[in-house]
Amino acid sequence: MQRLLMLLLTVLAGVLPSAANAWWQPDWQYRKQITVDSTAQGLPLGGPAARTPLLVRLHTGNFTFDGINEKGADIRFVAADDQTVLNHQLESFDPLLGMALVWVDVPELADGQRQDIWMYYGNQKAPASANGQLSFDPNYTLVYHFDGAAGAPPRDTTAYSNHGQTPTGAAVDGVIGRAAQFTGNAPLMLPASPSLAIPAAGAFTFSAWVRADQPAGEQLVYARRDAGNALLIGINQGVPFVEVNGQRSQPGQPLTPAAWQHLAVTADGSQVHLYVNGRATASLAASLPPLATPAALGGDVPMPAASAASATSATPATPATNSANSANAANAANTASGAVSADAAAPAAAPRPVYAPFVGAMDEVRLSKVARPAALIHADAASQGAESRLVAYGADEEQSGFGFGGLGFLLKAVPIDAWIIIGVLVLMMVQSWIIMFKKSRNVARVAAANEVFRDSFATVGQRLELLADDNALAQRLANASLWRLYRVAINEIRTRRAQGADTTSISAATIEAIRASMDAVRTKENLALGSKLGSLSNAIAGGPYIGLLGTVLGIMVVFLGTAMAGDVNINAIAPGMAAALLATAMGLFVAIPALFGYNRLVSRNKEVSADMRVFVDEFITRLAEVHGETQAQEAAHHTAPRAPAPGHPAMREAQPAPAHA
Repeated sequence: MQRLLMLLLTVLAGVLPSAANAWWQPDWQYRKQITVDSTAQGLPLGGPAARTPLLVRLHTGNFTFDGINEKGADIRFVAADDQTVLNHQLESFDPLLGMALVWVDVPELADGQRQDIWMYYGNQKAPASANGQLSFDPNYTLVYHFDGAAGAPPRDTTAYSNHGQTPTGAAVDGVIGRAAQFTGNAPLMLPASPSLAIPAAGAFTFSAWVRADQPAGEQLVYARRDAGNALLIGINQGVPFVEVNGQRSQPGQPLTPAAWQHLAVTADGSQVHLYVNGRATASLAASLPPLATPAALGGDVPMPAASAASATSATPATPATNSANSANAANAANTASGAVSADAAAPAAAPRPVYAPFVGAMDEVRLSKVARPAALIHADAASQGAESRLVAYGADEEQSGFGFGGLGFLLKAVPIDAWIIIGVLVLMMVQSWIIMFKKSRNVARVAAANEVFRDSFATVGQRLELLADDNALAQRLANASLWRLYRVAINEIRTRRAQGADTTSISAATIEAIRASMDAVRTKENLALGSKLGSLSNAIAGGPYIGLLGTVLGIMVVFLGTAMAGDVNINAIAPGMAAALLATAMGLFVAIPALFGYNRLVSRNKEVSADMRVFVDEFITRLAEVHGETQAQEAAHHTAPRAPAPGHPAMREAQPAPAHA
């Protein structure tokens, strides 16, 4: 039984979160495991993504927000070696609402691998270290989170400070925190900084989360024009396109109206690729022209006033503009002779196409001066949404080595009625374990002492009273049930001897009387062995039902609270459901060890009881052999005349009457 209990304790210790193998710094009390999984079980990328800004979403479904600084200043991200500190940026952190968005700079995101990142926290004295300029590599020239004040120009996260030149519209909920709303008014203008300039045949990447609320007509998401050159990214009747100097990509996958989708364009100097939700949908064999002027988000670049005034005048046509413009204007007529003058003829530039205003929203706009790999585009699209298979969150760990995160979150979600049920089950568990431990030790002591008595009784032979006066042996056999049976039999013999009975010749009736005394003691010994086993039976039968009661009550509370709050998402329901199931698990945890312990104790008790029954039979048989009457003595008892009863004449044996003639 002790081995069984040790096994149960080992299993219990195994299900608890394991202790940390190493700890980055002792000043940080807690840490959380975050796994980046690009294997088939997670999110296969199809190639290396290189350095990646990884989004870590913390919410009450995967993080307790206990022990952390109220502003998240003590958050640190450390690589799997527990030495390399990773740069990070807090886009938002609200422990009251239980939400946080953190960008972590992962130095290398390979395909088909699992790598762990540890998030350390729990140091109230730690200074803030979040830095967006370090979290995004220098090839990002503009990153807008749209996390600023509503109506203010967006702020660039990178070190290039390419802040917005015009304010955005109202802020709305985006894929990642807040997003910019575009209502069809003036576009959001980007600065004409040197870091955003694109050389001829230069590399370039644009990516953003786009929600097209009214995808009718031709709308521009990103536009940049410079001296007749143009780079346009937009949608035509809901179908994304990229256009370079009038050369447009073939139609690809359309966008779903009023739904957030990831849109990206990369240019490597000879090819331009268009991605929708991380998948390449169109390509264009073209190189980018030099562009160094302001760009626009959510519309076309406004035409300069001088260019608008001279739009109708003749301008020399270039091969690039000839592909997009119309034919030459008609020559002026000769009013005198009607002949056409060649000197009067001049080509006229075609007017700029008019695009419909973009109506929708944008989130997480990024520009890069390199062509980002397709694996990175796929990783961004698949991991930045609400559900990410690339990032998995493990349990929180305390510096002492005992994990509390997932278990602590579960315990905090348990309602008060379920706590009452769990408390009852804990009491039953403690009681059953104590009973199993004590009963196991008792039956082990009895069995061991009985073995010692057996060895001693084997030397008695016909001297049945040989062991009765051995005080040293009596102390050694204090736990032996066979010793108590032996003592009561010897006491019965000696009592009769003290009363004057001849114990050298014991009748069968006396032997049966001695057996009855031994059976009475044997019955008491069996009752002592089986005492309190009924409590184990109650734990076995009642534990699961009591746990089920707690589960039912917990589920009722969860559904009632969900109905009252009107929130039916999985993060709202799952904690309560898991906490309710904890009661059933607790009931099973009470019943299963009690079942094993009960069966083991009953088996051991049967062995001891059988040993006592065999000893009673053996002792009585040997007593009859040594002190029992002979057959003649027993026959004499049966044939001896009975004495007449007082006051009655003696009965004479009837004689046959003499015969008369």
